[in-house]
Amino acid sequence: MLQVSAFESGAFVRPPGIARRETLAHPAARTGIDPAQSVRFALAHFVLSTDSAMFPILEARTVAPDVKLFRIEAPRIARKRLAGQFVILRVHEHGERIPITIADSDASRGDITIVVQGVGKTTRLLNSLDAGDQVKDVVGPLGQPSEVERFGTACVIGGGVGAAIAYPTAVALKKAGNRVLSILGGRTRALVILEDELRAASDALYVTTDDGSYGEKGLVTDRLRALIEGGEKIDYVLAIGPIPMMRAVAETTRPHGIRTVVSLNSIMVDGTGMCGGCRVSVGGQSRFACVDGPEFDAHKVDFQNLASRNAMYREAESRALAEFLANPDRDLALVHECRLLALVEGPGLALAGGPGLAPAAEPGAAHPRGRA
Repeated sequence: MLQVSAFESGAFVRPPGIARRETLAHPAARTGIDPAQSVRFALAHFVLSTDSAMFPILEARTVAPDVKLFRIEAPRIARKRLAGQFVILRVHEHGERIPITIADSDASRGDITIVVQGVGKTTRLLNSLDAGDQVKDVVGPLGQPSEVERFGTACVIGGGVGAAIAYPTAVALKKAGNRVLSILGGRTRALVILEDELRAASDALYVTTDDGSYGEKGLVTDRLRALIEGGEKIDYVLAIGPIPMMRAVAETTRPHGIRTVVSLNSIMVDGTGMCGGCRVSVGGQSRFACVDGPEFDAHKVDFQNLASRNAMYREAESRALAEFLANPDRDLALVHECRLLALVEGPGLALAGGPGLAPAAEPGAAHPRGRA
């Protein structure tokens, strides 16, 4: 017998504010499948309740154009997350799952911080929410945590919203006794985020902008190259941002043999390794960014293959965004609805999409990334 509730960090736990419900037999047991051996059943179960399992938004503020910071109540994730890990969010019951890296957490308050750039349908929808609103599902922490040890001098590079992903690892590297140099980059001043936070976690911080409106004019690789050629002994580099930026960082450090890691979070889809959408080639072998990563050795990543796969659903993504912007009312209404999940095999057992995983996209979506 098994308490069926929201899945968080590999355990079945109840979201904040949801009372304990009846105990039911695991549906896998009724089909003769051992629940301990069934990953699909383990990942599929959501809260058993006539109430919606919701995660309150405690704070929401704009930090750059189309970029918003959220603090969300998720106490168990806050206690367990490590630098580099992410969560899967579902804004409403019929929405897709999207992976978002955890930028920060406070175990004492029981909340996590995420930073979201509104580039597609679901991220635009999420960014329309405010403090007091709620997110339907938050699952995590997922993915492998960043490798944190005492390297010596570590250089952390964040391009655009990549700064939010790099920040927790910069903090962890500093706590591990490293000398931390951070480089923040953006197309323009308005797109440089988390400067104060990264400055506090770094021994030195450098800011670059493409147009020279703030900091040094140029790219993050210009500042990195200047540090290396100026005699700075760098032992480890973490670069997170657009694919062309990460590839450029890898080629900058390769001749010097500097250990370099990149985060391939932008290609992830369902976050559990089941859809195969985030398959990447690393050292000539296939890896899944969501379960084997999201961080990999930059000198082994096939960036050409990565860029090609990352663009596969661009047309579907653009179409979904256009449809949402033309008529956002349907999704906005769903955000505030509290509906029962579909009932499967008897009253009280609520599973999204039947006895498998919750749907990765809304009905009619060509592919889950077409809704991101």
